[in-house]
Amino acid sequence: MATALTRKDFISDQEVRWCPGCGDYAILAQVQKIMPELGVARENTVFISGIGCSSRFPYYMNTYGFHTIHGRAPAVATGLHVLRRNVDLKILLFNNKIYGLTKGQYSPTSEVGKVTKSTPAGSVDFPFNPITVALGAHAAFVARTIDVEQKHLGEVLKRAHNHRGASFVEILQNCNIFNDDAFKEVSDKTIKADHQLVLENGKPLIFGKNRDRGIRMNGMRPEVVQLGNGASESDLVVHDESNLALAFMLGNFEPPMPTPVGVFYCAPRPTYDAAMNKQLEEARAKMGAGDPQKLLRSGDTWTVH
Repeated sequence: MATALTRKDFISDQEVRWCPGCGDYAILAQVQKIMPELGVARENTVFISGIGCSSRFPYYMNTYGFHTIHGRAPAVATGLHVLRRNVDLKILLFNNKIYGLTKGQYSPTSEVGKVTKSTPAGSVDFPFNPITVALGAHAAFVARTIDVEQKHLGEVLKRAHNHRGASFVEILQNCNIFNDDAFKEVSDKTIKADHQLVLENGKPLIFGKNRDRGIRMNGMRPEVVQLGNGASESDLVVHDESNLALAFMLGNFEPPMPTPVGVFYCAPRPTYDAAMNKQLEEARAKMGAGDPQKLLRSGDTWTVH
């Protein structure tokens, strides 16, 4: 009988070398906490990272791991089209809107006008929106969570693991050294309820400290309404994880609209590996197991002297 694993089993012997107060600590702790609950052996688990502070992650997990090159973790894992192909991988994007390891340059998710060492007059680049990029690549599972929301973070990670196929999770993560409070509106306990929109499948889009505001459609445009002021819950948009158009709409929410967190989209479909294995099985059934040596000597061949 296999011995039950605990959080300690997933902690490596490497010293964690992040800045004190970094949001990466919270993410690491939650991942190490839920791993025993997933029932996957350590020898069947691998963490693949790129370059940056968060990319030290594989060193701190007592599993297999690869520390790869800048921005290429998914490519090393399977190829550039991991989301479209629906390979059974889980992608965690630590978004702190900054390059911290290189001491504070603007990043592809930094806001327009961001003043950093590399953009002293303010960034002129329009930022990537990770959620809509993933949806545009036809990811079958797309979600967002926050480093300090440990319960929510754990729930989202479990959902991502249980989804068969490519799962994409954006984690809003604070870099307290080079971009502190980048997500204060959705992480500060005193104000977050008025800025977070927690997505729950089958439930109306309600938010606010008193849960007295919601999202309804005004023609083709979403708007925030005050409940009880000519608007009721029945007027609100009901979240549907299988609705791609709704996921895109929510993914494009920007202030003064609230920031959605949770599962934007979940539409299971056959995975790449399952489809490929099915093709191989059908080919074997039709043509036999095959003989590589016979294949090499068949068709047009040349003899070179």
